[in-house]
Amino acid sequence: MLGFMLRRLGYGLAILVGVNLFTFFLFFSVNTPDDMARLNIGGKRVTQAQIDTWKQERGYDKPLYFDASRQGAEQVTHTILWERSVSLFALDFGKSDARQAINIGHEVKVRMGVSLQLALPLFILQVIVSVAFSLLLVFFRHTRIDFWGVVLCVLMLSISSLFYIIVGQFLFARVLKLVPMNGFAGGLDAVRFLALPILLSLLSRLGGEARLYRAMFLEEMGKDYVRTARAKGLSEGRVLGRHVLRNALIPIITSAGSYLPYVFLGSLVFESFFGIPGLGAFVIEAITGQDFAIVRTMVFLGALLYIASNALIDVAYTWVDPRVRLQ
Repeated sequence: MLGFMLRRLGYGLAILVGVNLFTFFLFFSVNTPDDMARLNIGGKRVTQAQIDTWKQERGYDKPLYFDASRQGAEQVTHTILWERSVSLFALDFGKSDARQAINIGHEVKVRMGVSLQLALPLFILQVIVSVAFSLLLVFFRHTRIDFWGVVLCVLMLSISSLFYIIVGQFLFARVLKLVPMNGFAGGLDAVRFLALPILLSLLSRLGGEARLYRAMFLEEMGKDYVRTARAKGLSEGRVLGRHVLRNALIPIITSAGSYLPYVFLGSLVFESFFGIPGLGAFVIEAITGQDFAIVRTMVFLGALLYIASNALIDVAYTWVDPRVRLQ
């Protein structure tokens, strides 16, 4: 186990370095520090002196990759790549390019709590509802309930999440006035603002998840241990609950675990449409404003969370199936 985790740590570090370098290269392939300065200063007439001042204040007056005017190690360290990317590995995220008063690390801590209030209940409900619905379809397989359930899943899977948002806001917020249209509040008032996005996000994901789990359960239903359980006289419900579900936990963990990074990073679409000040909305604002400091931070955190979630998934395999060994 220890050797496996050390190897995963080494692979993860290499991936983080690669993602960091690739993000830096892509961003500055389509943007220059001068472009960033013009966008953030605004106005029709931006002088070169204003651009130079903006770059100097934020450290973008240095070369991107290599400084030939320096000697020794400073040829590498006195660059934008070194100063703006290597600090991420010490979890020093610095300040926003657009607004120097914004400390990115502080914003991430505050906004992560908001994103968790949306994504954590959604994650739990998604797993429970998807598994329960797919088990129901398998229990009534080859019947009209199963047929129309699959049709419903295909319809839900085919509809864009934007359609759910537009219809949900119109019906529940504008017509029925059960919940606010958008916005956010702290404490218990957050339930009023989060109920609708959680419901709509659950509906938008239910079709794909339920079809996937249904296919896995049907595959398990044809195996020998299921026929043995039926031969012992167990009811269909107990066969599904005690045997089929238990043996299908590995693919369920794989599917659910891939969603874990979104639990922390938030949902880009739903947070933006509902005005929820989480990390998803933070990323949208940064991309729109070409705020490289925030973009690189969120890409780095996303890669870090994906690596951590995959390692947790591998460890979870050993908990649900004793035959799995991490070697």
